[in-house]
Amino acid sequence: MNTNDLHIELPASKSLSNRWLMLNHIMGSPFMLRHLSDADDTQLMAALLTQLRHRTSTLFYCHNAGTVARFMLALLAITPGQWHLSGDERLKQRPMLPLIQCLRSMGCTIVCTENEGYLPLDITGFTPQFRMAEIDPNESSQYVSAMMLIGCLLPNGLTLTLTDRAASRPYIEMTCALLTQAGIKNTVSPNRRVYRVETLPPNTIHRHQVVNIEPDWSSASYIYAAACLVPGLRIRMQGLTYSHSVQGDRVVKELYAHLGVVTQELRAPYRSNTRSIAIVGTGSHADTFEYNFIDCPDLLPALLVSCAALGIRARMRGIKNLRLKESDRIQALKEELEKMGATITQTATEVRLAPARLTPHTPVNTHGDHRIAMAFGVLTLIFPNLTIEDPEQVSKSFPDFWHQLSLIRRAANASTTPTTKP
Repeated sequence: MNTNDLHIELPASKSLSNRWLMLNHIMGSPFMLRHLSDADDTQLMAALLTQLRHRTSTLFYCHNAGTVARFMLALLAITPGQWHLSGDERLKQRPMLPLIQCLRSMGCTIVCTENEGYLPLDITGFTPQFRMAEIDPNESSQYVSAMMLIGCLLPNGLTLTLTDRAASRPYIEMTCALLTQAGIKNTVSPNRRVYRVETLPPNTIHRHQVVNIEPDWSSASYIYAAACLVPGLRIRMQGLTYSHSVQGDRVVKELYAHLGVVTQELRAPYRSNTRSIAIVGTGSHADTFEYNFIDCPDLLPALLVSCAALGIRARMRGIKNLRLKESDRIQALKEELEKMGATITQTATEVRLAPARLTPHTPVNTHGDHRIAMAFGVLTLIFPNLTIEDPEQVSKSFPDFWHQLSLIRRAANASTTPTTKP
């Protein structure tokens, strides 16, 4: 082990945490969930499930948490009772119609009280007897995951047919993997268009089964960005694994290899299950970067800002769904990078970055989006006077981001400080 490594602590994956919280609720709490994410979204998911379990209120308010809203919509729709699902103004602009239509086709009663296909919703919950449904997953993989998670509660299970190519497909594969780990049988057709979830069998789970939540590969993208911009600093992320992860965003390792970041997976001696990822920026990188982010849209903000900071040409495709996140991320990135001198063009399907030298522009507007805040936050390593508006946005997924970034800044400054000889 290199004792000079800078150790960075990542948050647990909120994608995994939210799915395990749902499964634990659905299956009667057989799991002991360790290392749950402390992100706002996960705390909200846990609070709403507790509210449902104890029936303390019929109003489920999801703030701006799209995953939470979609998972709760599916769960409430098959839970007998009268429910109301809502969120803040941005969440009311985020699409829900394919999931609503799928649930309605199974007999669920869902009324959009303001705009069709969007929150807020009035839901009359009951248990459908249908076993087959169709859904359009083009806007979000969360529609599919939400249906699969509740599929085991249906009397005849669920056969779900996808009518289009799914966005962020690795997140569906993550859901399948977790269902299998939980003992719920599920299958997928060879073309990955038909998913089958069997009904929950009785007495198949050992009580108090321990589940350890992985660190978050999506959050690791900002640490990779830091290594890219501060070459020579070796950073270790304890508990993160590439070879044993179910997270699709682990592809960030391969993407940042094009930008000069070398990755090594390490295993602790005599402890086969304890792994970590060590990274170091080499200072060399390709002159151009091109990738389709359709399966990993959360990685684009860090990559686009990194490419801009390095002054290289980039073409990033598969961007459509990035306009439907906590902000219109493509527009937010374009506005803030252009303030710094970048030249960006966009179409409905791609964004292009021309080589340019960035000049810091303060403050950076985060557009109410945690990933915009973190992507630009990394630039403070090379632009110390850059300020970020609403820095607390990071609590949505990486509450300790600013502290971890300060450790990187301190280590980088120490490594460049000349040593005075006595």
